[in-house]
Amino acid sequence: MKYAWIDLRSASAEQRDGLVGAAVHARLAGIVDDRLEVLGTLPPTVKRIYFPADGAAVPPEAAEVSDLVLTRVTRPEQVDKLQAAADGGDPAVAAYVEVVDETTLALATSSAIALPYTVVDFRDPTKIPLEIVIAAADKSNGQLICVAGDLEEAGIIIDVLEKGSEGVQLAPRALGDVFGLAARLEARTPELPLVELTVQGVEHNGLGDRVCVDTCTHFEKDEGILVGSYAHGFILAASETHYLPYMPTRPFRVNAGALHSYVVGRDNRTSYLSELKAGSEILAVNAHGRTRRVVVGRVKLESRPLLTVRAVSDDGAEISLTVQDDWHVRVLGPEAVVRNVTELKAGDKVLGYTATDKRHVGWPVGEFCIEK
Repeated sequence: MKYAWIDLRSASAEQRDGLVGAAVHARLAGIVDDRLEVLGTLPPTVKRIYFPADGAAVPPEAAEVSDLVLTRVTRPEQVDKLQAAADGGDPAVAAYVEVVDETTLALATSSAIALPYTVVDFRDPTKIPLEIVIAAADKSNGQLICVAGDLEEAGIIIDVLEKGSEGVQLAPRALGDVFGLAARLEARTPELPLVELTVQGVEHNGLGDRVCVDTCTHFEKDEGILVGSYAHGFILAASETHYLPYMPTRPFRVNAGALHSYVVGRDNRTSYLSELKAGSEILAVNAHGRTRRVVVGRVKLESRPLLTVRAVSDDGAEISLTVQDDWHVRVLGPEAVVRNVTELKAGDKVLGYTATDKRHVGWPVGEFCIEK
């Protein structure tokens, strides 16, 4: 679970109370400050991180007021000293390393491996040094917190190496930054409860327009996207990661369906396939319902013969999916079995997702609506 600290050291006295209140309300994990009198007012639900000004001594009362004390580290022997303190039972040990070159990168790596908490501030905009620290400290028990310059960078940090640092530290410029940071931490995609659908039949429709969705992601063999003609039900359309005898695989692609179809995206919102474009976000879904965000690289809309698969859930929900009428278009069944759409017959099982929501411009709404 990712977490965030906000840094109040540069906040004005007028901003401070509002930022603290916002951080507590948004349930952020910690607050960093160089004023013990501020940290002393915080509720116990927030981790209090004391970061004294450069060259300032740590007063005795810091141990009572703060949960962690950040020590600016510039030399390897400082890491050794902090490690000895942590090994000796000091629960407040934490390091701050500014990475400006290979020497300080090595220092950040050794600190992340050895210490309970390491805050790393990278001078340059590249994320390669962060990748190196994350990879090197992957097996350690320490917590890595990366300083972000703004909300956009915070979102990037969270996803670096598909893992990111455990924490993000941000100096907010306004209250909106606090809530924006909380929203990025919650931007994990939920599991979806997939169900088995029973195929009722397949109809050949003749010429129409279908959409291939090319993403910026390599799909796994048990992954695809959820597509359907109705807002209340979707079928798991397989990606082109599986062998085809007459063409190479396209592990980034899903031959998804007719242009009118809904596709499931983040935040319980759908889009029409016709609306997708480069930069759009949708959900990749595997046969167990695990999801992840994927970015669309492009879409291909072309006229092809179409067929419609009609299926029903155990509770009677009728599902429809119109796709290209070709053997190489596939959907996934139970246990991630790959099924060619032209070979589907009544009684076959496919995986899908059902919902009670109706839709208005992709958002779920509780209104009367019949789709057929």
